[in-house]
Formats: sequence, C-alpha cells, structure tokens
Amino acid sequence: MKPIQPQVTLLGPQEIDRVHRYSLEILSSVGVRVDSERARMLFAGAGGRPAGGDQMALPPELIERALQSAPATVNVYNRPGELAFRLGDGETRFGTGATALYYQEPATDAVIPFARRHMAITTRLADQLPGYDVISTAGVVQDVGPELSDLVATLEMIANARKPLVILVSDHERFPAVLDLLEHLHGDLASRPFVIPYFNPISPLVMNAGTVDKIFVAIERGLPFIYSNYGMAGASTPITPAGSLALLNAELLAGLTLSQLVREGTPVILGSLPASFDMRGTGSFYSTTGYLLNLACAEMMDHYQLPHAGTSGSGMGWGMDLVAGGNQWVNHLLACIGKTGLSPFVGDTLGSMALSPTTVVYANEVIAQARRFARGFVLDDAWANLEEIKGVGPGGNFLISDSTLKLHREAYFKSDIFPNLSLDAWQAEGRPTAGDTLRQYTCRLIDELAAPEDHDELIGRGEAFIRRVGGSRWE
Repeated sequence: MKPIQPQVTLLGPQEIDRVHRYSLEILSSVGVRVDSERARMLFAGAGGRPAGGDQMALPPELIERALQSAPATVNVYNRPGELAFRLGDGETRFGTGATALYYQEPATDAVIPFARRHMAITTRLADQLPGYDVISTAGVVQDVGPELSDLVATLEMIANARKPLVILVSDHERFPAVLDLLEHLHGDLASRPFVIPYFNPISPLVMNAGTVDKIFVAIERGLPFIYSNYGMAGASTPITPAGSLALLNAELLAGLTLSQLVREGTPVILGSLPASFDMRGTGSFYSTTGYLLNLACAEMMDHYQLPHAGTSGSGMGWGMDLVAGGNQWVNHLLACIGKTGLSPFVGDTLGSMALSPTTVVYANEVIAQARRFARGFVLDDAWANLEEIKGVGPGGNFLISDSTLKLHREAYFKSDIFPNLSLDAWQAEGRPTAGDTLRQYTCRLIDELAAPEDHDELIGRGEAFIRRVGGSRWE
C-alpha cells in the first residue's frame, strides 16, 4: 500500500491561472530588455515586437509555444556516466555551494578569503555526504588571478567529486574556456551531462548580455542549464508578494522562450530566489514571504511541467547558529513536502558572503530528517499490528515484540553528530554544547576526506590546460 504522505499546497487552479495571466500581461505590454542583438533578432523573427530601445514585447502565443516544446524532465548523470537522478520526477534534490567570497573555518568560525584549497575541501565534503545530490560552485577562488579563477575553481570541482556539478562562472567571457577544460578532462559533456551551468538574469526584466551569451554557448554545447532570477522585494521586485511572483514568473517565461527559440527542446530548469531588501542595512535576506514565494514558484513550474530549482535556506545567520538552523529546517522541510525540484546552494552564511562547512554538515542531517518526514508512513492492517497489541495487552510492553526486533534499527532517525544524552551523561561529559559538538565533528570529517582515485591525474592535466590558456598569468 502507498504511504500516506504530508503535502503542502499554496496555489489552487484559479491562483495559478491568475499568476500566468499577470505574467503574460507583463511580457506583452512591458516586455523585457534584451542586451543582445542576436537574441533580439530571434525574438523579433518569432513574433516579438520592439517596445522602445532594447526592449522586446513577447506575445502570449510565443510563450505558449515555448511551454509546449520544453522537456518536463532532465536526466542528470554523475562523472562516471551513471544516471544520478531525473530532475522533474517529483523528488527533491539538494546541493551545496554559494559562490562565496569567504570561507568560515569550522574550528573557530573565523572568516578568511576563499582559496583554492577551500574549493577542494568543500567539494570533497559534499561528495561524501549522502544528503547532497549535486555540488555547486562553492566560492570564488581568490588566490589566483581573476582571469583564471573560474578555471581553477572548476578544475578543483571535477577533480574532487564524482557527483553532478552545477557550475557558476562569474566571468562570462571565460565560460567557453571552462567548458573546454571540462571537455578536455572528461570528453563529451552533452550525451550524459554531469555539468549543469547556472545563469541569472537581472531583475526587473533585464536579459543581460553576459547571461544571454552563456545561454547560447550552453545550448550549442548540448547542455541543460538552470535559469534562476534573484529578486529583492521592495527594490528589484514589487514589495507585495503577488507583484514579486508575477514579475519573477514573467522573467522565467522570457528565459524559457529564448532557450526554445535557440533550439527547440532544450532542457531548462527554472526557478527563483525571492529575497527581501533590508531598508535599514541595505542588504538582502530571506523571510517567511520568500519561502512562500519559493513554494509558489515551484507550483507554477509543476503546472508548466518544467523542472524547478529554488531556495536553499542559506545565507542567514552568522555561521551555523540558531538563525541558520531555523532557516535550514524551514527550507528543507517545505522543499520535501512541496514541489521544489532542486535546492542547489546549501551552506552559505553571513548574507551569502561566506561558505560554512559546519552548515553543510548540519544541513546534511536536516535533509535526511526532512526526507524521512516527507515519506510519511503506511497505514494498513499489516502495519497497524493489531494482533501484536492484543498479545501484549494492558500493562505490557513491546521491547521484544517481533516488529520491534525487526524494525528498531530503522524506525527512527539516529544522528551521527548529536548523541541522545541523559542529564547525568551530559554532565559527566562536561556539559558539551551542540555548537562545539558540530564543529568538532565537522573538523574530523574534513581531516578524513579522501580524493577520488583519479584526482592527481585530473589536476595535472587540468593545470597543463590552464597554463596554455592563461600563459604567464598562471604564475
């Protein structure tokens, strides 16, 4: 019998239709600014009309054709070429990463510039932890020249992991060279793609040249990609949730439409990172409204039958603290009982400026528990254990019952980090704190990390390639 499972739903059919209509009206009346002549020509040739300057108004029928041609699922492979998962199949997947500028040392919480060795550490850590399905670019490598940073970061990712990679390339002019490096080390990327590029437009309603250029390159190389917008309510999107949802959804539909005009049937993963603007601190943050909008975006993509990527519960807090813990739980639990397809950026902190390995490790356990919660339980005659209850009777116990002996090892979640201590045991162990216990566990994990068997060979070949590309800048 199928288990009974908890589910959360935000939008009904009428609300979905309303959001879609609002988005079509935005695209047909306001349009999008397209900072690429090649893309503007594609839109114009398919029925889009100039709307002043570089703006293109997109008619509803153009959007509808794109929705019909885009695939509903994306097969994602690992580096050895095995099918890792199928995004869009109803399961929620998680990944680590943040493109952070800093690394937060797990032993001390000190924040230092993100370096090449940190990319190796964070990639190996995510490759080992079972909660993560993909590994996203964790940081911006700063101990090499900016011309080589994206190349070195990508080299460390492919050499230290076998899981699928989500790559974020900050210098759009280096994006083709990054793919050249990956093809040099791995061979064909298109037939069994284990690399998924991640692209951002600019809100409100701007398809910037760098993002559009990378879209063309990814499609020409036969790669699926993530097209995700980042909105700050009250700044780059309307302060009302409904307005933000309509605008962000319109931007995603515009990106989808471009992808299908470049090549019909291109697999695209769509989603939003709906944050709020801090009017006092002039930064951004995630709030309960943002998590609601993430649920709504996921439901819109499910309605469109398109793969989804959304928020990851990270960026909040000053390390792996109470604030971060709450956001990790809210995001991952809602993801697993909602329609979220991929949460690709678990692990960043301090406004997404730093990557926290302790957050990565803690979230791995949160993800495991959220997935157990989402599985629900079976409610039928066999699992109700009525005969066992009758046999035990009033005042008895189930300590050595057949079902307890058979199932006790898998019945409950058992933490690898936090033991269940009684008061006496906690005092006997010196009254440890959860934070110190987590830091110590994370440091032990990092000390024991092992590289893939082909690590040295890939690093050698990759560095030789980068020397040819970078020349004297490598030194």
